[in-house]
Amino acid sequence: MAVIDELIREEENGSISFGNYELTTKTKKDGFEYNGDSYKIKTFNEITKLERNGMFVYESVPGTVVHEFRANGEKVMFSVEGPADSQVTLELEAETEYKVHVGGVYVGKMATNLGGKLNISVELEDNDLVDIVIEKQ
Repeated sequence: MAVIDELIREEENGSISFGNYELTTKTKKDGFEYNGDSYKIKTFNEITKLERNGMFVYESVPGTVVHEFRANGEKVMFSVEGPADSQVTLELEAETEYKVHVGGVYVGKMATNLGGKLNISVELEDNDLVDIVIEKQ
């Protein structure tokens, strides 16, 4: 796969893709309209962060590229790539349990904290694409 030169875009299947870990300076794009919401992306080699309507959605340290991100109240699905292992944080429903699959492997149930944050570690070999599926219990 490849980085997202335009920082964020809508895909033909209705999902969004975002991020560019190859940038050496923080770059952002604000006001990207998708499904009636306004998105803001900040990305470079150290971090990738996505907000929807001013609220946190996704963050990775170091920066990553996210392909075909889809989310509803029950499930979040996307593929992620990057140059090194990454810590990914998602904003979900507070104090809720989720089943987490990373790279097609069920890694267990995880619960969000009081603020709704869910943290997962993703082992990324140089530019390999890893599928993530998170399902509400």
